[in-house]
Amino acid sequence: MSSNPHHNPSEDMDEDDLLAAEDAAEEIPEDEDQPMDEDPDEDDLETQEELHFQNDSSAHFDAHTDSIFCIAQHPSRPSIIVTGGGDDVAYIFDASTSSIPSTSVPVGQPTERPSLPVLAKLEGHTDSVNAVTFTHPRGDYVVTAGLDGKFRSYTSTDSSHKHWTFLAETSEVEEINWVSPSPNPQHENVVALGANDGSVWVYQINAADKSSPLTIVHAFYLHTASCTAGAWSPDGNLLATVSEDGSLCVWDVFGTGQAVVSLTAADQRFEVEGGLYSVACTSTLCAVGGAGGNIKVVGLPQMSDQAKKNTKGAKGGASANQTASSAGQILASLQAQSDGVETLSFSSPPLNLLAAGSVDGSIALFDTVHRFAVRRHIKEAHEDYAVVKVDFVRNPQRGGWILTSCGMDGVVRRWDARGGTTAAGQGFIQEWRGHRGEGEGGGVLGFVQGGGGNRIVTAGDDGVALVFKADIA
Repeated sequence: MSSNPHHNPSEDMDEDDLLAAEDAAEEIPEDEDQPMDEDPDEDDLETQEELHFQNDSSAHFDAHTDSIFCIAQHPSRPSIIVTGGGDDVAYIFDASTSSIPSTSVPVGQPTERPSLPVLAKLEGHTDSVNAVTFTHPRGDYVVTAGLDGKFRSYTSTDSSHKHWTFLAETSEVEEINWVSPSPNPQHENVVALGANDGSVWVYQINAADKSSPLTIVHAFYLHTASCTAGAWSPDGNLLATVSEDGSLCVWDVFGTGQAVVSLTAADQRFEVEGGLYSVACTSTLCAVGGAGGNIKVVGLPQMSDQAKKNTKGAKGGASANQTASSAGQILASLQAQSDGVETLSFSSPPLNLLAAGSVDGSIALFDTVHRFAVRRHIKEAHEDYAVVKVDFVRNPQRGGWILTSCGMDGVVRRWDARGGTTAAGQGFIQEWRGHRGEGEGGGVLGFVQGGGGNRIVTAGDDGVALVFKADIA
């Protein structure tokens, strides 16, 4: 290039180098064989719109500005819901459709369904709120826990449990992974938590104790890596916790205060390479799930001679046959699925099933009576998307055979877990859509279905909680 700023490059060109006028006006014909922007077929558009806009919910809550990581339900007022999210806050709202505010709009004009109103906004965290719960048995307190290590409690100020005020907070760990309320009627308002350093903490909440409303019942330190999940036995006496290090500890919280079962990966029969991430308990069994589709079933100790007598005559298969001698024994090693087992749920008697949801998108049902044989393997329960949660309906009158599941496909489904259903349907009953799902950041990260199972409320990765009517016939 010339260094002269006044140089004109066109002066160096011959006339032969210039484009002729007739060539400049020449039009290049379009190639009709390869259209660039063809309008989609109208039928395709309708199909795409139907898939994208399908919403089976009867109400929604959209106050969160980021993913909803956790959800819990009030034990005595199941329409009262608490959610926590990536926006560092938690909300309490009423999921009953009667709580939707009425709007006045001219006839014939389209309306947008209003969100369920906020009952309480629970602030104070400086990182994501990834665990929430109400205390048992009356839901006197609500607890939020987060990746900032804070454990915060709030108390209800009226009998409707629609008004809440901050009570106290503590911060003993760097990050909290989960919280779980004890159902023990002799020890009310007790909550356990698991932390990223492997520690397990048990607190009792009492607003009347002005000097120490949050009292440490126990702190346990046997896990050597992040404590990933915890579950109480049905009577609330035992707490089972698992860790990324592949260990299981069962704590006698209100008795000896020690671990009555302790199994680690050093025992090759119990080893799960990649760690453990889910746990569920009956009165006599503990199931843990981990990487590679591995599940271990361990016997739990009987807490008293009276408990043994009560168990002997009860229906419940393996639960009725377990004795104190099986405490801590590995009763089964299962592997029906190909990827991590993220969620486990035992059915209620007289049904004897263990349900497992996997990252491979499948649900496996094991028979706890007949040597934990695979009763059913629903390989495409949520297609190729991870199953996030499975939970049997807890309805003493009816519906105990119904299993509810949710996944990263953004869909909630229900299954008939009883035998005798057609193999083709795999026991499928119904599904509900409304979250974005399908890898677009709209999976369902959890749900609650208390109060008889007639209402399902979801926690969406898209930042929305949806309410689905799920009447049990």
